[in-house]
Amino acid sequence: MTRTPDTDRWGIDATWLDALDEEHEVAQATIERLREVIGEPPEDLEHRAPIVARPGDVLEVDEAEVTLEDGSTRHVDGELPDDLPLGYHWLQTPGGPRRRLVVSPGRCWLPEDRAWGWAVQLYATRSRDSWGIGDLADLRAVREMAAGQGAGFVLVNPLHAVAPTPQQEASPYLPATRRFRNPVYLRVEEVPGADRVDVGSGTDLSDGDLIDRDAVWARKREALRRVFDATGSDEPAFREWWWFQGQKLQDWATWCALADAHGPDWHTWPEDLRDPRSEAVGRFAAGHEPDVAFHAWLQWCLSRQLEQATEGMTVIQDLPIGVAGGGADAWTWQGVLAQGATVGAPPDEFNAQGQDWGSPPLVPWRLQEADYEPFVESIRATMAGAGGLRIDHVMGLFRLWWVPTGGSAADGAYVRYPAEDLLDIVALESHRARAVVVGEDLGTVEDGVREAMAEHGVLSYRLLWFEDDDPTEWPEEAMAAITTHDLPTVAGLWSGADLEEQRQYGTGTDEELERGRQTLLERLPGLRRNARPETAVERAHELLARAPSLLLSATLDDAVAERRRPNVPGTTDRPNWSLPLPVLVEDLPAHPLLQEVARTLGAGVTRTSDPEEDALGEQPGGEARAG
Repeated sequence: MTRTPDTDRWGIDATWLDALDEEHEVAQATIERLREVIGEPPEDLEHRAPIVARPGDVLEVDEAEVTLEDGSTRHVDGELPDDLPLGYHWLQTPGGPRRRLVVSPGRCWLPEDRAWGWAVQLYATRSRDSWGIGDLADLRAVREMAAGQGAGFVLVNPLHAVAPTPQQEASPYLPATRRFRNPVYLRVEEVPGADRVDVGSGTDLSDGDLIDRDAVWARKREALRRVFDATGSDEPAFREWWWFQGQKLQDWATWCALADAHGPDWHTWPEDLRDPRSEAVGRFAAGHEPDVAFHAWLQWCLSRQLEQATEGMTVIQDLPIGVAGGGADAWTWQGVLAQGATVGAPPDEFNAQGQDWGSPPLVPWRLQEADYEPFVESIRATMAGAGGLRIDHVMGLFRLWWVPTGGSAADGAYVRYPAEDLLDIVALESHRARAVVVGEDLGTVEDGVREAMAEHGVLSYRLLWFEDDDPTEWPEEAMAAITTHDLPTVAGLWSGADLEEQRQYGTGTDEELERGRQTLLERLPGLRRNARPETAVERAHELLARAPSLLLSATLDDAVAERRRPNVPGTTDRPNWSLPLPVLVEDLPAHPLLQEVARTLGAGVTRTSDPEEDALGEQPGGEARAG
């Protein structure tokens, strides 16, 4: 575990630095409470915890027998042979405990060529055939458009599943699981067997101004269940796939059936159903086999449709920092996740009270005792079938801000994680899946984090809205972009519409909001005060195209001059994550501004001229910047 001089054996830091490098002491009461939540780390953990190493590394053990993944054995004597296969093995020393041995290449897989791509909020990206929400067939259409434009990837919001119950969770960043996908993204007419059943239609669900997930899911679920009951339950290909997925899918499908019966939070269930390995859960699953099978079948359909949607192109999927405390992963791994604390962020210049994101954190020593399996499964499942991974708040691999239940987010503390091990596991999974990995390293980034990312081949994430340096000075091993789902769109910033919306929802004082807007406007030199928002979008992407970064990413929101961002943090009455893209999928390829953005970024990734010629200089009209 990475530690500082003031980190205790529970992994808790006694002090923390804010964005202005001012040191703060953590209250002793907070430390004591978090120690209770974390529990006493076993004294002998270092002799039982997994060993994460690379071929040729010197080990902390002498002679040992290693059982490889394929069942063969190798003898090791103090160090790993250079030719030892990468993977998840078992190490046994004479008279010692059997330990997991993870052998990693140490660096993530990286593509040889630069590329640009579209960042897509899939739920918002609707077509004329959508049932009120963007789906995997719409992702396929975007991927086909992107390929035709010369793009090399698509970056998509988290597709992870939420509880299958009414009052659907809108935020993609608070799923019930990080291992399975949300069936609301299924194109109903394309699931196996749909052609033999009257599935009806749901295109009328797109008539509203907002995405109504409850109405969408109710309509889709009813149609999907009809298909499953008529054709899916006896489908041999599904049954074989289900068997191959093993216990993890059985747990997920059982949790879904239990949530249907008892609600989406396992803490409120009858006590004998709260343990996933209890006899009562086994009896429930046996007595509700068609319901359990239905939820497993939905995952099979999702796997097939995602494969079709991503065929021939890298699709970078987003990994949220955590899961809902009442959800499936928290139920399955309740002995590894903390009970009595949630993840958040300390106070900063944007939020004086700090933030509480509501997800229970993994307890570091318990994660080690679980052989890192919860982390491995989450990384592997999110990479699966797509070729890319974006790790939200990648700093969480190093430390997380824990907020004791019932307290203010300001009364938290940082807890340390075994970052080197976790990064090596990410590298191993990336190597196996040939998946590029991007780490979202925005905000306050601790010293050493970006250096460790670079060492492991994890791309940094650089934004025009955040960077003071000229884009030509941005790092090569990075994904470069203008904005994210939590920040203003270019048109929203330039027109002032985003400022007005922030005022409407009270996210800051007029002075604070105006100062923030002016800071971002300074990132767009070379524009007259009366320039159209579309002109600002073009200028922003001209600047982005100068970056030498491996990946250049543009949002569809910016490319169609959308003025509203997907999410305004800190608001509860705004329809976050529910705003449809104003241009339908079929109309995107012919959209003039989108075509211009595609041409600009395409030229950017192929440019080979002298970087000095690309440096920012005074542009026509530059003396009359917006103010």
